[in-house]
Amino acid sequence: MSGRRTALAPPGPGSPTDPGDPGGSTPGAGSVALVGAGPGDASLITVRGLELLEAADVVVIDRLAPHELLEHCPPGAEVIDVSKRPGRHLVPQDGIDALLVERARGGARVVRLKGGDPFVLGRGGEEVQACRAAGVDVEVVPGVTSAVAVPAAAGIPVTHRGLARGFSVVSAHEDLISTVPARRDHTLVLLMGVTHLARSVSILLGRGADPLTPAAAVESGLRPDQRVTTTILRCLPEVAFSLGVAAPAVIVLGDVVTLSPDWERRLIPGA
Repeated sequence: MSGRRTALAPPGPGSPTDPGDPGGSTPGAGSVALVGAGPGDASLITVRGLELLEAADVVVIDRLAPHELLEHCPPGAEVIDVSKRPGRHLVPQDGIDALLVERARGGARVVRLKGGDPFVLGRGGEEVQACRAAGVDVEVVPGVTSAVAVPAAAGIPVTHRGLARGFSVVSAHEDLISTVPARRDHTLVLLMGVTHLARSVSILLGRGADPLTPAAAVESGLRPDQRVTTTILRCLPEVAFSLGVAAPAVIVLGDVVTLSPDWERRLIPGA
């Protein structure tokens, strides 16, 4: 990223550029584009997303967005890394919102580069609301979501005739897992699910989920170090712990997991 300026700390809430204060600075000719970069493989970004990146003055990037895409930024573009890691958010969400508004009001073409799709568990909606409240022009460029693409990379379709007619996508950080269907014929995709995996499985089993439900953990999906681990629901926490399954990973539960080539290598302790 030679020739690019970097920054780490945006203005905080309550500053003149706080998006909650539309009466702050006068909006300039700048704009914000939320661009979904897709999961893992940098080539999965859309044509429109790449066009915006190549014309950006400022790029605000997430940890899960492919950082190789920064090579497409113009020389001199400011790159700001606001990566969030489990239990470690160096830049809070309201600070990110304020940063987008500040740079756009200063006349910059800002690209908010996010992993996957901005509107799938990515807080993109909040960032759009902040920009609109501040009178900043904002565009959303959809991306390939990890909720579907990462299972596909492991040979797992989220729907398949005779196996699953629907699917649910939830964050394992939330109690939403207690409300989704707990059936083998309805695929369940858990994002950000590694840390709370044992709790999630316990909730599902407590709700009557079949303990023999096929399960997969796909780590680093669509990257060179992708790893797929298959087992059954009741064994998933034990297997994941023993193998050191780590984020970023997508958890897939349901009969569709049996379509993965890795199902033949499933691990079932004690079997």
